[in-house]
Amino acid sequence: MTDRHATGMQTRRATLGDAHVDRAEANKTPLDERFQSFITEGAWGTLWSSDAIPPRERSMLTIALLAALGNHEEVAMHIRATANTGASQTDVMEALMHVAVYAGVPRANHAIKIAKETYADMEKDA
Repeated sequence: MTDRHATGMQTRRATLGDAHVDRAEANKTPLDERFQSFITEGAWGTLWSSDAIPPRERSMLTIALLAALGNHEEVAMHIRATANTGASQTDVMEALMHVAVYAGVPRANHAIKIAKETYADMEKDA
């Protein structure tokens, strides 16, 4: 295991939580093992581990980008991660308001629906 992979796993666990990462690791197969290492080293070991942008802001950027590009399947995961990154519900809504203006109301509207459902689930689980 490389240092970047170890750093990536540490950051990934701190951001997404052990339960999520454990599930993802358990579902890894020979088919996607290389891809999972790539994501762990690149996204988590390089990008998310950089101290150039604080986790709160990085979280807001990620949610906005996912919503703007219509990659809604990962919005809920990153909404859940806000519990660890420090991005508040207000922060997320501000980011999604930017999505509405710069990427379109339908994409922001769908992401807001996901955020509301996810926050409600998080409250039940708390």
